[in-house]
Amino acid sequence: MQSNTRLGIGLMIATTFVFAMQDGISRHLAREYNVMMIVMIRYWFFGAFVMAIAGRQAGSIRAAARTTQPALQIFRGLLLAAEICVMVLAFVYLGLVESHAVFACYPLLIAALSGPVLGEGVGWRRWVAIAVGFLGVLVILQPGITVFQPTAVIPLIAASMFALYGLLTRYAARRDSAATSFFWTGVSGMVALTLAGLWFWQPMTAPDWGWMGALCLTGALGHFLLIKTYEVAEASAVQPFAYLQLVFASALGIAVFGETLAPNVAIGAAIVVGAGLFTLLRGPRGA
Repeated sequence: MQSNTRLGIGLMIATTFVFAMQDGISRHLAREYNVMMIVMIRYWFFGAFVMAIAGRQAGSIRAAARTTQPALQIFRGLLLAAEICVMVLAFVYLGLVESHAVFACYPLLIAALSGPVLGEGVGWRRWVAIAVGFLGVLVILQPGITVFQPTAVIPLIAASMFALYGLLTRYAARRDSAATSFFWTGVSGMVALTLAGLWFWQPMTAPDWGWMGALCLTGALGHFLLIKTYEVAEASAVQPFAYLQLVFASALGIAVFGETLAPNVAIGAAIVVGAGLFTLLRGPRGA
């Protein structure tokens, strides 16, 4: 397969835009309905999409489900489902701008934990970048002002969960195919959220069912675009553009939900993104 970096970058930009729209719809619905129910319905569609894609890639659903590490795969799926619930909760309490500004630190968390979890080398330059990035998080949270409010750490918890999910995905890839990991991500999350989310069922209005449909479609479309992105270009070439989700989500929060971009959030986010880009460019074994 030939690499087409320009197409890959275009697809990654489209992916981040779609995911930002998904976050905006999630924020809208979660203001009116229980977060567990919203994510559960989203996962019903996502689970069906995952089974179709993974089954096609592996040859059959049975082949996609075959794994020698089921506990790890199930835990990964549960972790991602829980992370999505926490992040949607952050959208409700903090809005899209501040939530994404803090969540942008997850590549730094992956870099910091890649040594103890995966045994990868982390050089001193990357450690300096990680430290600088977390200073950016402190600029956003403003220690002594908002850091003592529980809501301020919700997106940080989500970022930590997503970082661990990313590391476990890389660990699982040592023995399972991408199709298998994708299958267990969707199915285990769908089952768990169904068991939990049905207890929080609320009737929805017809317009909001329309928004719910849009949420499901953007979720499937975003993942489809992401798959296509990595099919046509190397991850190292397109991954830096994933930060555009912060830009798109912030613009949506300001334009649609009336959020504001405080100076400390803008400065802190710039520091976090800059440090994150450095760790990506250094590579997993960068000095």
